Amino acid sequence: MSTFTTLATGQKMPMVGLGTWKSAPGQVKQAVLAALDCGYRHIDCAAAYGNEQEVGEALALRVGPGKALCRDQVFVTSKLWNTKHDPSDVEEACRTTLAHLGLSYVDLYLMHWPMAFQPGKELMPRREDGSVCYSDTHYTDTWVAMEGLVDQGLVKAIGLSNFNARQMDDIIRVARHKPVVNQVERHPYLAQVDLLAHCRSAGVCLTAYSPLGSGDRPWASGEEPRLLQDPQLGEIAQRYSKTPAQIILRWHIQNGVVCIPKSVTPSRIHQNYNIFDFQLSEVDVKRIDALNLGHRFVAPTVERDGKRFWRDAEHPYFPFNDPY
Repeated sequence: MSTFTTLATGQKMPMVGLGTWKSAPGQVKQAVLAALDCGYRHIDCAAAYGNEQEVGEALALRVGPGKALCRDQVFVTSKLWNTKHDPSDVEEACRTTLAHLGLSYVDLYLMHWPMAFQPGKELMPRREDGSVCYSDTHYTDTWVAMEGLVDQGLVKAIGLSNFNARQMDDIIRVARHKPVVNQVERHPYLAQVDLLAHCRSAGVCLTAYSPLGSGDRPWASGEEPRLLQDPQLGEIAQRYSKTPAQIILRWHIQNGVVCIPKSVTPSRIHQNYNIFDFQLSEVDVKRIDALNLGHRFVAPTVERDGKRFWRDAEHPYFPFNDPY
């Protein structure tokens, strides 16, 4: 199986990339260097992660004239944050990302969420009661501004993140430059079967973030299922002489899904990339498919009266109120 997928623009996007969400300052630079040195050619970033300058420092050491890699050998993705959805803010936000990364363009620029927040410098603008200040900017208006980034050569392609099927269709209906990717949470406990089929029918590549279940997320609950400790995955891994993580990543690849596992540990970074030397049987793929629980690990939640609720469920464009 190829290590690349071809996007609707004709770009070759590596099937495995290094995720940088939750990678702490002081760690992400070495993680990116370790990834590039062991064969990764896809780095996934976002303004909201707060570490793009450090990612840029790593890229500067390995990519460019006289370096180990040419710019066109590395696929870099970044994302527009929710406070920058106003069309007048989009170009400046993109240029800030480019400056932090030390690049003249990114290969792919995604709208991080369909929900707009109040513009400003605060990542999460809040009222005194702690609730998030929203904006009513519609994601289709933001998209039109993002298309201008393609026209200017600041980005090679644009796409979506955390959009449901209906919202994706809203974008496609108005798009001059169609979305090439929808990046969403996906793993064996959240297989996104319907959304994946919808993306395929629309010619949109699905990328899986938290492809291993995001066990290191700060709000992880002891009651939640632990994907990497699933006994069925453990049994399959043993038979292939691979780790459960490698089995899961291979399952993504065989489903035609790009995945961006995050790690700052060089040995795990290398291990996560070492998945192209074996093939899961059709039986084992179906066994992993059957683990689907429809369980989201990453949806933002808040606690009220002893119960947890989706934090932004009242936002008119919150994506997870729809079935898929």
